[in-house]
Formats: sequence, C-alpha cells, structure tokens
Amino acid sequence: MSPQLRPLRKREDMPDFVAAALESRGLRGKYEARPPYQRNDYLLWINKAKQEDTRQKRLEQMLDELEDGHVYMRMDWKG
Repeated sequence: MSPQLRPLRKREDMPDFVAAALESRGLRGKYEARPPYQRNDYLLWINKAKQEDTRQKRLEQMLDELEDGHVYMRMDWKG
C-alpha cells in the first residue's frame, strides 16, 4: 500500500469576520475557486496577526487580490 499524503500544515478555520467580508464584497466564489493551499495560506496569515489593525490590513489585501484575480500574496498568479 502507498502511504497517504498528509497536508504539511493544519487546515485553518475561517473566522466569521473573513466570511462576512467575502460575502459583502461578493468574493466568496473567487475565494472558493482558488487552490486549497492558497485559501489556507490566506487564513493562516490573517489568523496569525497579533493586532487587529494588522488582521484588517491582511484581510483587505486578500480581498483586493481576489478581486484582481491575478495576484496571490503580492505575486503574479495565473489561475
């Protein structure tokens, strides 16, 4: 039998404020269309912020990148 592949990082839970922001900006579909690793990376990055203003800045960056559609963590992305 071949060993099962396990994710290297724990799957992050989506906080309510992130879900609400995705819904209010109409970006839930674009978020769901991203690969699982990107969705998890965004949530990990946002969740690890220690200060509220940092969390909000990171959330805004994620939303702007989803809206653009061709950016992931400030890098060009062809999805």
